[in-house]
Amino acid sequence: MTITEHTELIRRFADDFTALQEAVLARMNGICAPEVAAALEHASLTGPIAVALAHADVLARGAVRRAELSAQLPERLRRLRAHARRVRRARSQAEARYKEQRARRPAGRSRPADTLELRVARTASPAAFAEALRQELRDRGLPDGTPQAPESDLGQWAWNRQTAGDELPAPVRELRDCDDDAFVRALLRDAREEENPYLPHDAVAERWSRHARAALAWGRYAIGRAEREVLACSLSARRTRLDALDDAYQDTAVLAARSREALLRVVELHDRMWISVNTEPFAELIAQCRAEALARFADAEPEVWHSVCELTERHQAHCSEQADGCPHCHGALAAVLADAPPADTGEGGDDEHPTATVPADEDRYALLADLPDTAVVAVADAAVGDESALCGYGWAAEDGTTGHGDSLASSSGEAEVIGVCAAALSLLEHHEDAPVVLLCDSTEAVDAVDAALRSADPAAAHRTLLFPESRQLMDRLVRHRHRVQVRWLKGHIGHDLNETADAFARLALRRVSGRIPSAAARKEEARILRSLGSGAGPLPVAA
Repeated sequence: MTITEHTELIRRFADDFTALQEAVLARMNGICAPEVAAALEHASLTGPIAVALAHADVLARGAVRRAELSAQLPERLRRLRAHARRVRRARSQAEARYKEQRARRPAGRSRPADTLELRVARTASPAAFAEALRQELRDRGLPDGTPQAPESDLGQWAWNRQTAGDELPAPVRELRDCDDDAFVRALLRDAREEENPYLPHDAVAERWSRHARAALAWGRYAIGRAEREVLACSLSARRTRLDALDDAYQDTAVLAARSREALLRVVELHDRMWISVNTEPFAELIAQCRAEALARFADAEPEVWHSVCELTERHQAHCSEQADGCPHCHGALAAVLADAPPADTGEGGDDEHPTATVPADEDRYALLADLPDTAVVAVADAAVGDESALCGYGWAAEDGTTGHGDSLASSSGEAEVIGVCAAALSLLEHHEDAPVVLLCDSTEAVDAVDAALRSADPAAAHRTLLFPESRQLMDRLVRHRHRVQVRWLKGHIGHDLNETADAFARLALRRVSGRIPSAAARKEEARILRSLGSGAGPLPVAA
């Protein structure tokens, strides 16, 4: 195959999503022509292949689900499941290859390392260096930066200045200026009706990527509702509802692909920003800002600066990486100054989704010694599925009462909140005037419910709660905020109530998704209750 033909095939796959997906699946199944396989190895197709497989993965799982709900022949169901597993494996491999490719950044993308003295000072005294940098940027009339990477803000500033003269098309301005709910609706229209060509525009690409996950959750919500409707009728009457389920999977497959595409677009945009900020005149501007900030730092913290200079001079006298500017040594040197273990100073971490705070108790158990004797204590848990937004929840109380049910949730955190709210509302109804304490092993759920109860505002939890079912439950619970507490409990440590709540949650999910017959579900429920009864006893102070 000639180079020209090879190039044409790559270009075709880059421009034709259907052709690319067919080629990728053919390669996965071992029936791909050699020239096609060679073209698919091109680095420019790594990202698009991940997009195509994200789409194919949802469709493959949808085919399996339809077969399960329409009671098709076991042999066909086995083939569909095997295909879905191959697609999922191929998708994981494609994602891994893309990440590996991103890790091997071109040499031209890296910038010269800052001096060792600057890096040690910045790491050892981040607050003081940040203030020095802030003053320098302010005096120059530039946007505030951070002690680790002022170019993150300067990059955006430089890019905005570079593109300031560009007149935005009216549809782009509309996407940029609308509220978040309207933007998510635009993403759903993009998947369900007609592709929006303005979403990849530089002015809205980052917003597209931020909200793509919410749009994908609404796709899974549609799948969950369609599943419920299928399961509500007999096998003979399911055809129309199965067609609706197919439609929901088709839409969600597009949402999954577009979510991945949005991420690729943002990565490409950030690459261009990086180039902009690391070439003249902005690269020189950043170097000047850092150098002047270091001088300000030295004036403000003379003793620290003297220690930094002494330490780095001694270190560089014998460091094997001295010729390269000791690129990895600043963390250990800063730790010597602080008399502490080296800190993780990585600058490329993803802090878009911060981890909820874990309780500081040594054993990380929910302490209950401060509760009045009249308090009703229960543990809630939840389980979520892979294909749809259907979820199950369960709870078990200290007084022996239990409960479980199902709902729709965009995440495990939202499902856990639903379980907490449902349990608390039931216990409030049956225990007049008694305080109710819910324990939950999800820090995200505990933080969300606690924020809503403390502020007396359900909206405080709306970052976790996307769907109307959970928001309505939270609205009801906040009315009883003076009688309700929620605390964290370390999960899966053999605690009777926690294990019971977990078992009920998993049973509820299997029941609502039709994966366990009603008779078997009743037997399982009885078994869980017998198991709880056999280990009954007072809840320990450290639950």
